[in-house]
Amino acid sequence: MTIKICVGSSCHLKGSPEIVRRMKEKVQEYNLGEKVTLCGAFCSGSCNDPGVVVEVDGTVYNDVTPDSFDQFFENKVLNALV
Repeated sequence: MTIKICVGSSCHLKGSPEIVRRMKEKVQEYNLGEKVTLCGAFCSGSCNDPGVVVEVDGTVYNDVTPDSFDQFFENKVLNALV
């Protein structure tokens, strides 16, 4: 699975550094290093959307926030790998 997290200026202001940190922690916590490739990405053109843009295997989610991250990880990452 490839996960791209936008680190452009708008997403940065919406919390992408926190999303990146927490994604790394979750990948390590669940021992997913062999299954997940994490990448940074620059502007995806969704700057007016409500959250950080995270792409999981080509599917774009534009509403990931630090508050919604745990649910996002469980539903879109962990469940897809189990």
